[in-house]
Amino acid sequence: MSVLCGASTEEKKVHIVYMGSLPKGEYSPLSHHRSMLRQTVQLDSSVETSYIRSYTRSFNGFVARLTDSEKQRLSNMEGVISVFPSKTLKLHTTRSWDFVGLQESATRNAQAESDIIIGLLDTGVWPESESFNDKGFGPPPSKWKGVCEGGQNFTCNNKIIGARYYGGSRPNNTQSARDDDGHGTHTASTAAGNRVNNVSFFGLAQGTAKGGVPSARIATYRICQLDGCDSGDILAAFDDAIADGVDIISISVGGEEASDFLYDPIAIGAFHAMEKGILTSNSAGNNGPFDGSTASVAPWLISVAASTTDRLFEDKVVLGDGRTLVGKSINSFASPATRFPLLHGKEVSSRCSVNDSMYCKEGCLDKTLVKGKYVLCKSNTGDYEAFDAGALGAIVRNEPYMEFSDIVALPAVLLSAKEHDLVLSYVNSTKNPQASILKSETIKDAEAPTITSFSSRGPNLVTPDIIKPDLSAPGMEILAAYPPLFAPSIMADDPRRVHYTFQTGTSMACPHVSGAAAYVKTFHPDWSPSAIKSALMTTALPMSDAKSPGGEFSYGSGHVNPVAAVCPGLVYEALKEDYITLLCNIGYDAKKLRLLTGGTRTKCPKLPVTASPKDLNYPSMAAEVFPAKPFNVEFHRTVTNVGSATSSYKAKIVTNSKVNIKVEPEVLTFKSLNEKKSFLVSVSGSGLPVKSRLSASLVWSDGTYSVRSPIVLHTQSVSA
Repeated sequence: MSVLCGASTEEKKVHIVYMGSLPKGEYSPLSHHRSMLRQTVQLDSSVETSYIRSYTRSFNGFVARLTDSEKQRLSNMEGVISVFPSKTLKLHTTRSWDFVGLQESATRNAQAESDIIIGLLDTGVWPESESFNDKGFGPPPSKWKGVCEGGQNFTCNNKIIGARYYGGSRPNNTQSARDDDGHGTHTASTAAGNRVNNVSFFGLAQGTAKGGVPSARIATYRICQLDGCDSGDILAAFDDAIADGVDIISISVGGEEASDFLYDPIAIGAFHAMEKGILTSNSAGNNGPFDGSTASVAPWLISVAASTTDRLFEDKVVLGDGRTLVGKSINSFASPATRFPLLHGKEVSSRCSVNDSMYCKEGCLDKTLVKGKYVLCKSNTGDYEAFDAGALGAIVRNEPYMEFSDIVALPAVLLSAKEHDLVLSYVNSTKNPQASILKSETIKDAEAPTITSFSSRGPNLVTPDIIKPDLSAPGMEILAAYPPLFAPSIMADDPRRVHYTFQTGTSMACPHVSGAAAYVKTFHPDWSPSAIKSALMTTALPMSDAKSPGGEFSYGSGHVNPVAAVCPGLVYEALKEDYITLLCNIGYDAKKLRLLTGGTRTKCPKLPVTASPKDLNYPSMAAEVFPAKPFNVEFHRTVTNVGSATSSYKAKIVTNSKVNIKVEPEVLTFKSLNEKKSFLVSVSGSGLPVKSRLSASLVWSDGTYSVRSPIVLHTQSVSA
């Protein structure tokens, strides 16, 4: 096929054109954006096919289909901060709130809680769930400026007060905020679901399901469709949620790797939310346990790691010789009264090799041979094939290792390699091997909380002098609301349907912190996002490096403790101007910063030669140093008194490292509330090995309040 002379053969891809804050005064964003495209695309008539949408409510920008050359021309235009491809990001409870101390008996500010609005940027919600029933709720708060545009078959109420969806016009997507995935319903009910009595998963984990702030309102923004979570849709939802008047934004979504703040849609949206007094809570990601795996690194949002609770699920298999072996799965099927035949996969396959049959690979098991029998499989997904073939149950080998219990579609148990070998030996040495797979039981985990292996870690690859993630929250085997559209297991043919189920991931941890932040805000409605974040971080429960490898790079300041965060004593506050200084420290020029802030006179302050992100007034302290070289690092911090009007705090350093840490002054004396005091922390030493981390902590205490900040020096990514 020939190409007309002069016609472009470049492929057009969807890009986000980010232009910072909306200009003050008379300004028509739509006409401006289209005018920019007319100057950029090759033919005027192609503007309509290039243009997709504008951001016009909370910040300035648009989405368009651009060739590489058009992208470059737009990048050089006046008023443009960044142009970047729209990517597809990934989606990253009866007991968990009790575990973090926010129990039924916790003090609450009922009226203030009813005025709190949490914006959930996720897969939508299932509005009929009892977790979202509006019985007893009055009309939405007067500050609410949003709408219920949930699309097909979606109705709001006085609990779910707003609904929007994005990306519905793309092929195969849904024009509705109704959750057809389950993820958004689960996260929304974890953050702010109503109290619902007698909830369980077929009798397992029975109790009262509730969110962190059960009386709060929910606004759902469906950013994730069948084709994923599009960057342009994420920014559109931030644009709307900020203008709609939400108090907290919860987004359990993220990219594969950290990126420059002003090319990251979540960081951009969270910055403009921060400007309007809205704290954004974001999941750290599920790419652990690798160093530098978290993509949630912006300092103006709170990044959440996933940890365990003190509730574990175990199940047992009783062999015909009387031995009982313990494994893991969430097996809701009743324990049988008798034992059943147990056969190895290779004995019930007539069409596969011996090796494939041992692993119970897809299509290998014979339906007639497995009927009424348990199957022994070498793969941890062997139960999937056993279910499809119609087996009575399955015993599978937990290899590669699964840390969490999986919901199974038939009686099944995942055994360690050692115990699986014991079963194999029994089967091979017994004429008529039999077994009995028992229903799961809940047991107490005395080691909890520990960070899950899948939870993404630091160091922060964009600004290594700021610790990310910020703190941890429950993220494993969390029971919360779920649409009754789907099976609770991974098997589509599983006939069971539930209203509450277990899910695992940093996606589940994020709404715990969103709910905790909302809880703190009910007592301190005038606190800035950074003050709430500081309260959550400095009151977090310390975690063990020995139990959670990676230390502060896995759990940040520790495990969330919502009740203590209401009265933190002191807070580290950072406002927009402080973040602007940080951006100056990492090389942003005044022109971009003016666009970002909407200010005509914004410019970088005169910075010292040593200025770095570590100078941000952050609740934790970190610095990257060169390996094997002496170091002397200083942290300048300011705290605001929110405890007792007259108080005196003394500094205490906790460390096991051979390092010299000094605090000047060692005592901070306050005479009034909201009074600010500054101090200096100096850390010096002879040098650290390559790829190492030195940990300590500073605790300010007045006898009533303890305000704890981790101190970390590391050589994770720099070289000598």
